Amino acid sequence: MIIDIKIPSPGESISEVEIANWFIENGDFVEKDQELGEIESEKATLPLIADESGKIKILKEAGATVPVGEVVCQIDTSVKADKKKKDSKEVDQEVSKPIEEKKPVQNEITDNKSDNKQPQSNQEPEKVDHGKIKVSPLAQKILKEQDISVDDIISGLKRLGSKEVNTVLQAGLSDKSTPVNLVKKDASREVERTAISNLRKKLSQRLVAVKNETAMLTTFNEADMSRIIDIRKKYQSKFVDKHGIKLGFMSFFTKAVSLALQEFPNVNSQIDGEEIISPEYTDIGIAVQTDKGLMVPVLRNAESMSLAQIEQGIMDLAGKARKNRISIDEMSGGTFTITNGGIFGSMLSTPIINPPQAAILGMHNIIERPVAINGKVEIRPMMYLALSYDHRIIDGRDSVSFLKRVKELVENPENMLIGGNPELLLLDI
Repeated sequence: MIIDIKIPSPGESISEVEIANWFIENGDFVEKDQELGEIESEKATLPLIADESGKIKILKEAGATVPVGEVVCQIDTSVKADKKKKDSKEVDQEVSKPIEEKKPVQNEITDNKSDNKQPQSNQEPEKVDHGKIKVSPLAQKILKEQDISVDDIISGLKRLGSKEVNTVLQAGLSDKSTPVNLVKKDASREVERTAISNLRKKLSQRLVAVKNETAMLTTFNEADMSRIIDIRKKYQSKFVDKHGIKLGFMSFFTKAVSLALQEFPNVNSQIDGEEIISPEYTDIGIAVQTDKGLMVPVLRNAESMSLAQIEQGIMDLAGKARKNRISIDEMSGGTFTITNGGIFGSMLSTPIINPPQAAILGMHNIIERPVAINGKVEIRPMMYLALSYDHRIIDGRDSVSFLKRVKELVENPENMLIGGNPELLLLDI
């Protein structure tokens, strides 16, 4: 029986996708529910899954653009897996077991000018432990198809050039004392051309549209991170023991933003034609950098979550995004976005709005700086905060007051528990 594998619909507005890559090759045996490859749309990257087990026939090559619903591969379910599994098991055993050393491997790097001396009789060439060599799944697949072993590959390395040596040094695998940055590289004038993916094309269009279609401004403030840092140091181990996840900075900011958005609903709004929509909930988008580009999965109803729930939600969504397993629904419908350029060392930036949202908060790296505290100069861990907003629906007063409120909650995180200043609540003012 032949089963057709068709391109699924990533979303209502998407009519075609690009086959990003295949994880298998034409003629391979695949198991039911195995990931066959990835398709890339203008919004997300999604996997192609095998409906049944059998022999695969690829109809469209990687890089091809195909319409939604088209058949890109077929599975012949009449082909059984018995022989395939047996062969695969034998190859796995051969690759995983340590390779016996029949004789020492001599260094064949030669220098015609100076390295003509023979080693002394009481000194043996350094041995290489082949059993410690890591073999990737793709390499194992090639070894199996070509019917060769790791030992064959090692033996086939007749010449070791500067390119291979520099690669190892740059990977930090050399045990020599020579600094990596002192290794000279061969001069090169080569260039590499790579086609722009559909995802990055769409991202580029959206970014340009934001600059052209919104009245974007940015306001800045700074936050003293001392209290959050103290809390994390004091309770990190207990937090991990109870919740099974580390307490980071992002959960504090997400909670602070959620509370501030409820006080300043205009910042949580968006324009829809001739109307302004102001949700009572806060769905916070968390910008995540991936190999495919920037993705913004959404944490739903963050205002009702605890710090532990926020941390877990962010970890789950970020993990899916980096593995290209995030769905369209998980990236849709956000009301506000947070981006953290500080993890890359950014000191200050002007983040760009994620449409149709009206504002985005930019976090930055934490730097110890001298600040005035009660008339005295003290060294405090400070972070610059940036709020970019659409001036068409957010006034300067609301934007500045919102960012100031986020600053206050971050500097006094205990106030997040009661949603306000305890002294003001006590005095009912």
